[in-house]
Amino acid sequence: MKDLSFALIDCNSFYCSCERIFRPELEGRPVIVLSNNDGCAIARTPEAKALGIKMGDPFFKIKKFCEENEVSVFSSNFALYTNISSRVMNTIIKECAKVQVYSVDEAFADFSGIENKREFGLHLKTIIKENIGIPVGVGIGPTKVLAKLANHIAKKSTKAAGVVDLSEQKWQDVALKMTPIEDVWGIGRASASKLSSLGIRSAYDFKVFKDEKLIKRVFTKVGLQIKHELMGIPCFDFEMDIAAKKEIMCSRTFGNNLQTLKDLKESMANYISSAAQKMRGQNSMCTELSIFARTNPHTNAPQFYLYQRAKLVNPTSDTRKLIAEAFELLERSFKEGYQYRKAGVKLSNFHSSDELQIDLFSPADSLLDIKLMNTIDHINSLEGDGAIKLGACGISDRAWRMNREYKSPRYTTSWDELPKFM
Repeated sequence: MKDLSFALIDCNSFYCSCERIFRPELEGRPVIVLSNNDGCAIARTPEAKALGIKMGDPFFKIKKFCEENEVSVFSSNFALYTNISSRVMNTIIKECAKVQVYSVDEAFADFSGIENKREFGLHLKTIIKENIGIPVGVGIGPTKVLAKLANHIAKKSTKAAGVVDLSEQKWQDVALKMTPIEDVWGIGRASASKLSSLGIRSAYDFKVFKDEKLIKRVFTKVGLQIKHELMGIPCFDFEMDIAAKKEIMCSRTFGNNLQTLKDLKESMANYISSAAQKMRGQNSMCTELSIFARTNPHTNAPQFYLYQRAKLVNPTSDTRKLIAEAFELLERSFKEGYQYRKAGVKLSNFHSSDELQIDLFSPADSLLDIKLMNTIDHINSLEGDGAIKLGACGISDRAWRMNREYKSPRYTTSWDELPKFM
């Protein structure tokens, strides 16, 4: 505990950086990545931010601006981003004794006991860039909140070379004084407003505020823990085990309206396949399935909302059983004459695959069923999503797929889309 040290390794403009790996000519140029159906900007390079493009800007509003300013635009390519993320995280795990993967582009690492922490941070930054092609920032501190703050400075400071170490209190105070309270990790807009009313306008003001009882009363225990973390007192430890989700949902807005039961079934089958694979990945089975489909509420066309839920007697993770159940629900509630714009599924009421109570008089997943699903998952992990899928998913997603006009190839997960160099 004497030398407890956290490092936050955070990828810079991650989605955009993934696109730049295979398009090196985009280095130094403005790049944005769009949300599903090319809706709005969800990732921006510093060059795009400098042009005034904001997070969440609707693409139809900025499309002409992007063309005039030669902004490179990409549709979201999550198959690529997930694969690159896995490579980054595996590199960090190989180099560090203890790692908590915090998100697709962030990980906390244990730097305790490392003599020259900044030098090791530079080493991590270098090998991730050289081996994978992703630029990262590294923030180091005695607590998670200070490491997050150090990372924020590392990505903005040209002198820092991408790595900032706030292990010493004198540097902590310098950083805290220059950080507005709303930029502190865990402080939302509403909390920042309340703190400002108490005269707390910087992270340093929060650190030295005397009345801790008031902080706890107004901002609960978590608010007080954030204050203690700014003081260098660790309150948030490493969370090595990722908590299993209690429900998994998969939904999409279609690129074009659907009108037939056949097309709606195919979309549902694909969504269930994706959700079931994620469920098996956390070693879970479900006893509840929900489906929905709806028309576009922003048009004058006739409106209809379809929703059905089924409770299963025995827990299952078998995609075939879940699709059959969903089709039965869909056939029961589908209405013709409507233009369906969005559909989705939800798997819930999870049980661990290792601890099951089953109804002996109802069919349960057999060992062969489980092996089959695991084999499909394994092949898809090697060859890319959809390498093997059930016939119910259809041959083509042309009818119900999302608009992805600017999508790049799946360079790392599809043999057909491997980059070709002459």
